[in-house]
Formats: sequence, structure tokens, C-alpha cells
Amino acid sequence: MVILSCPIAAGQAARVSTAQPNVHVLQRPFPIPGLNRERTVRLYLPPGYESSRQRYPVLYMHDGQNLFDEATAYAGEEWGVDETLNRLARERNLYVIVVGIDNGGADRIHELNAWDSPEFGKGEGAKYMAFIVEVLKPWIDAHYRTLPDRRHTVIMGSSMGGLISSYAVSRYARVFGAAGIFSPAYWLAPQVFADTEAHPPPRDERLYFYAGGSENETMVADMKRMVTVLRSTGLPASNLEVRVDPVGRHNEAAWRAEFPRAVRWLFSAGRP
Repeated sequence: MVILSCPIAAGQAARVSTAQPNVHVLQRPFPIPGLNRERTVRLYLPPGYESSRQRYPVLYMHDGQNLFDEATAYAGEEWGVDETLNRLARERNLYVIVVGIDNGGADRIHELNAWDSPEFGKGEGAKYMAFIVEVLKPWIDAHYRTLPDRRHTVIMGSSMGGLISSYAVSRYARVFGAAGIFSPAYWLAPQVFADTEAHPPPRDERLYFYAGGSENETMVADMKRMVTVLRSTGLPASNLEVRVDPVGRHNEAAWRAEFPRAVRWLFSAGRP
């Protein structure tokens, strides 16, 4: 496994990596066209990948620092994606490649929002998503044994990652056949509702929504508003899974707890 160093504050002990051996940090940084930035990408390969000839579905996830490793995760909390998927491979025969795209730190609020805001500044989400679709995905498909069609390509994120994932399935439904949208930051970009009405995903798109009742006061209401918009555009109820944890908070621990249920639904037999 390739380990990427994590800056440690003076006097602070280095945190021990919790990433599993089948998580890799790709050696080459990927340039983001139009933003004059580079981005680290972390890759989870399912158990047995090296010894098989099998092709695998792919899950693209935002905030890559927080997915696999407490040493790089914000506040030391990670999603445990690698541990969860290793267990589901053993117990459920579920084998998935995960591509984790690191966030841009101070630029995260711009990159994961597709709309300009007087309060939060320039929205760069259109360029960020174009990078994933036009640069990163073709490279991943060329270098790893993926199932590259939309039926086997899913996007997922939390908070602002949920916001940009909503944008992704509206604007790039030809690429992503499903999405996991956790605690979406719709409050930051209310334009997302009208944009979804104007660019509705196709009827076979499959969307998994999750929010916690102990997040901000509008989180659950905004999520349910989006579900109503999607239903009004013709998305059938069978293609929407909506989960609310009454005591769930806005943090990695909550998303880690929900991830196994979400990934099983998104990649269940014959789906997405």
C-alpha cells in the first residue's frame, strides 16, 4: 500500500494509519482542468482483485481523506469504507471498487457547490464534476478492471458531498446510474431544487437519501423537499430509499453507521 504523509502539528503525536492493505493512494496527482489545482485520489480494490480477472462496479466518493484512514480524516473520524466493504465481501459476496477523491481543503466549499453564492463565493462544482467524468473516470476505467457503464457506476457523498452528488445525477445521469446522498447541504445552494426540476434524472436512476434528526434544523425538511421534487419529475418510489435517524448527527460516525445499509441497497442483486 502506498502511504501519503499527513502533516502533524508541532507537539502532536502522529496518528496511526487505519487504512486496510487493499487501500492505495495513487502516486500521480490528477490536475483539475480549469481550476489550476491537483488532487490526490485514494483507491480501494476489493479482496482478491489481484488474483482475479473479474470486472467490478465502481463507487466514486468525495472527501477521500475521511473514507479509509483515521490518520488523514478530519478530527480523526473516518467512514470505515474499507473495513465495511471487506466484511461485505466475505458475508454478502459484494465486491466494489471505490475511488475516493480528496477534498480541496479551503477550496472544498467552492468545488462541491455548482452555484455562485453572495455569501460563499464562486461555485466550482461544474468544473469539479467535469474533472471526475472527463479526466478521472476514463483513467480509472483504462487502468483497472471496472464495469464502466452507468448501471455499475455510483456516486456518493455527505454534506457538501451530498449536494454535489445531487448535481451529478441530474447533469451526468448518462454516467452515474445511482447515488448515495447523505446529509445534503441544500441550505447552502437552494438553486439545487429548481435545477433538479429543470434537469431531472431518468426514471431508472436510483437514489439513497439519509439525514439525521440532530443535524441543523432544516436538514430533514430540505431532504424531503428534494424527494418530493424528484417524485414530481416521475422518479418512481421504488427507486428512492429515504432514511432518517432521529438522533443522527452531522459527522463521520453517523455516516459510517449508515454506509453498510446504503451500499447494500445501491449494489444489491441486479442493481443499480
